[in-house]
Amino acid sequence: MSTELIVPTLGESITEATVSKWLKNIGDNFEADEPLVEIETDKITVEVPAPHAGSLKEIKVSEGTDVEIGGILGILDESKSKTPSPKKTENKEEKIKEEVKAVKVETKSSPAKSSPSARKIAQENNIKLEDVTSSRSDGRINKEDVVSHLSSSNKTTTNKGEREEVVKMSKIRQTISKRLKEAQNTAAILTTFNEIDMSKVMEIRKSKNQEFQSRYEVKLGFMSFFVKAVVKSLQEYPAVNAEIKDENIIYKNHFDIGIAVGTEKGLVVPILKDADQLSFGEIETKIIDLSTKAKDGTLTMDDLTGGTFTISNGGVYGSMLSTPIINRPQSGILGMHNIQKRAVVVNDEIVIRPMMYVALSYDHRIIDGKESVGFLVKVKELLEDPSELVLGI
Repeated sequence: MSTELIVPTLGESITEATVSKWLKNIGDNFEADEPLVEIETDKITVEVPAPHAGSLKEIKVSEGTDVEIGGILGILDESKSKTPSPKKTENKEEKIKEEVKAVKVETKSSPAKSSPSARKIAQENNIKLEDVTSSRSDGRINKEDVVSHLSSSNKTTTNKGEREEVVKMSKIRQTISKRLKEAQNTAAILTTFNEIDMSKVMEIRKSKNQEFQSRYEVKLGFMSFFVKAVVKSLQEYPAVNAEIKDENIIYKNHFDIGIAVGTEKGLVVPILKDADQLSFGEIETKIIDLSTKAKDGTLTMDDLTGGTFTISNGGVYGSMLSTPIINRPQSGILGMHNIQKRAVVVNDEIVIRPMMYVALSYDHRIIDGKESVGFLVKVKELLEDPSELVLGI
């Protein structure tokens, strides 16, 4: 009996996906819930599992091809019997022995911790896992690390006489390009700037970081201060937290803050849900969790759905100043930048202070200049005197 392998529903806004890799060949057997094919959307990469045990009879959509949600990926043959024939049992036992042997060899030559998908790709491409650099703090090697290593290796072995290399854009990169251009064409984007004296925030981090880390098991970063400051400013300037839909303005009474994260495949924006209800420790913990999932490629649609305002930290890459593009349908995005010691005037005296330029890009159709400037000034005031953020008064 044959059944169809269907592209699952992946989210309200996702209508199609791209088949990035078949994990089984035609004729291969599989168990129930075993991953059969990897598909990539504009937001996430997911593995489609087998609905039952059986074998792959036919591949309907080849690698690199787009398919609509609900489309047929392939045809499966169901297992006719749960009791395998002696020959099949023998073959299966031999296969298991080979896999165990391979695992033993890998363990002996490569002590690195790695995910199953990373080991599979490494084995297929004859890559030693000890040669792969992990992007995670715990040293675990994931699929993205192996792909990145493979990509850099290919570039190294490219013929030096070749002046150009043509690489097809990934589904995520195509969607990023489309959405950024759509934002520029649709919204009336303006950017206002200010600068923040980070002295007080840095003093708090220095004096409280050890105690904070022992309590929450994470470091006290800058992002929790910015999230807190943004939420309070959004409460005072609700238009910055709103969006335009048709001829209506939708004001949001919840504060779901998107945190832009750069990955090998492109920029993703996981959402910090109900940020107004989170403590400093909870914010830092959730940000680390979302960033790790983003780099591992394990973000879910729930992690990426929604968002009323976005924070982008170009400072981690050394950016001094930028004009971020809003993440539609949101109406505002705050750009953080690197901290540099500069000479500034305080009480008519020139002093050296750690300063950060900040930028607010906003949709002028819904946010007036007065509101945008007021919002950014409020963020500045809260960070230069964090007592309101810390004490909640």
